[in-house]
Amino acid sequence: MSAKVPNIKLKIDPCDLRIQTFTVEKLLEPLIIQVTTLVNCPQNPSSKKKGCSKKARVLLASVEEATWNLLDKGEKIASEAVVFKEDLHAALADVRKDSQALKVSAESFTSDPCYLPRRQAVVQAARSLLTAVTRLLILADMVDVAYLLQHLTVFQRTFESLRNVSCKSDLQKTYQKFQKDLENLDCLAYKRQQ
Repeated sequence: MSAKVPNIKLKIDPCDLRIQTFTVEKLLEPLIIQVTTLVNCPQNPSSKKKGCSKKARVLLASVEEATWNLLDKGEKIASEAVVFKEDLHAALADVRKDSQALKVSAESFTSDPCYLPRRQAVVQAARSLLTAVTRLLILADMVDVAYLLQHLTVFQRTFESLRNVSCKSDLQKTYQKFQKDLENLDCLAYKRQQ
């Protein structure tokens, strides 16, 4: 397999955030529900000041941890990617920036959860983070598809050369390469399904 950059033209705009993949939509559905729940809060919550919520701090810590895990995996994908490399790095930077903004607004919100403007700031920061994460997931999926298409092209070339073999020794060598390429493509398709 050559290290040559594949010439793949996908008709996908990474800035277009319409979710068209059922799997990505299902993965993000719980996050969307949580953000929507925050948005649909009463306009005038109780004016009685309550204690600082430990649950909110725990939730914030889990969101931060999940975001850092996502960033680690995203950086690994970006370092290995041969296509959409700049877009991946830009998406990672957006996730970092929006994660930090959510952290700041959530810390402010947990100190006074009854203050509506702070709640609205958390909701806006959560939406921005959700948008950045969605963009990163879509780009990572596009890289995966490009990699699979690259291997499919190699397999197709080997198949064509198998059809054009003229002697028995060339047939055996080409068939062995064909088997290896087929196993590789099968393994990649299996990983993609998982």
